[in-house]
Amino acid sequence: MLTRMSKIAGKIARFCKLPRGARPHAEPIFMFTDASLSTPATSGQAAVWRRIFAGFSASLVGIGLARFAYTPLIPPLIQAHWFAASDVVYLGAANLAGYLLGALLGRPIAHRLTNAHTLRAMMVLVTVAFLACAFPVSVAWFFFWRLMSGVAGGAIMVLAAVTVLPHVPAARKGLASGAIFLGLGVGIAASGTLVPLLLNLGLRSTWIGIAVLSAFLTLATWYGWPSPVKTHAHAAHADPNVRIHDSAAVRVLYAEYAFMALGLVPTMVFLVDFIARGLGAGAHVGAAYWILYGVGAIFGAPVYGFIADRLGGRFAIRVLSLLQVVVVVAFAMSGNLIVIGMLTLLIGSFPPGVVPMMLARVHEVVPNDHARQHGIWSRVTTTFAAFQAIAGYSYSALFNASGGNHRLLFAIGAVALGFIVITDYLAPWFEQSDKA
Repeated sequence: MLTRMSKIAGKIARFCKLPRGARPHAEPIFMFTDASLSTPATSGQAAVWRRIFAGFSASLVGIGLARFAYTPLIPPLIQAHWFAASDVVYLGAANLAGYLLGALLGRPIAHRLTNAHTLRAMMVLVTVAFLACAFPVSVAWFFFWRLMSGVAGGAIMVLAAVTVLPHVPAARKGLASGAIFLGLGVGIAASGTLVPLLLNLGLRSTWIGIAVLSAFLTLATWYGWPSPVKTHAHAAHADPNVRIHDSAAVRVLYAEYAFMALGLVPTMVFLVDFIARGLGAGAHVGAAYWILYGVGAIFGAPVYGFIADRLGGRFAIRVLSLLQVVVVVAFAMSGNLIVIGMLTLLIGSFPPGVVPMMLARVHEVVPNDHARQHGIWSRVTTTFAAFQAIAGYSYSALFNASGGNHRLLFAIGAVALGFIVITDYLAPWFEQSDKA
């Protein structure tokens, strides 16, 4: 099963290649690229932190707010009769579908525009999407803009870290990637604190307020990205995917990130509803637990990144994934709100935490090669996005078919997380079989 899962994930990952018609050449060509793909230039600490802040802001706007701010807006959207309850649920899943498209399109767009220009454009797109959502013209209109916000988030996930990290000392890359993707955690926390405050002004004002915050961060980081430079390179080198996707070590990464997506979605999507309706605690208590989830998310990225820096990406994946299995199983079995609250803090740490953890593992599999790391990370992200989108719709269908059984979904998520650990322990066997 694991080998088959790895092959399926690998096939999905292969969609993220050079634009149609492009092919490697033996002769050198001139091309525009980003400083992030060339040898890191010596720069001051201030410049490094400006770039990290740009990455942080992009992940905050494109993923933290664009995806997670929607969760506490679901009840108000239904209560205000903007859309039917069934439509609101599937409009939320539109962001996940867009995320897959963004992960696929991020590198081809950046190939033409450069990473920095693409990242700026994606932050602008998210801002426009927030503003457009303030006006419920129709379900199709809302779906389109939720989809666009997901496209921007997927592209940002593919490009942000690989644009910034080459400018960071090797010993601090895990911590720096944690700082970049701290934006996810801050976005989740903001969705449980800032969004309820804005809702006092009305639903439309809430969307506009989020758009204003997004616009501010977009402008504040406009010149924070590394500048594009003209380099003399081989086109073959510009295709970092050549032969790398065939290695067993990379296929294992695809499978592990696919299982992470399958394991994360149940608690990420259904946690508030489980507290509010499943346990009968009410919407206000559910919102409070979403804040706890956000607090855990704030600590997840930097803590997991620090562990990956100090103990290695493989160790981090094994130990922290096993921890999440135990936590999610306990969460699925418990009915005590205090215990569930403590477990929610730990569960919240995982969605943003897996990003620096997996980035560290990519750097271990392909060391000292920014272009190949970029290619692998793009395709690993595409795999995650694909399985996340599949999981979003599949879990929603299973939830309806099971009569709203939250615990069943959490149990399935725990099994998926368990397969991460199993896959990683079997990785040396896969690699040996690949060499035989």
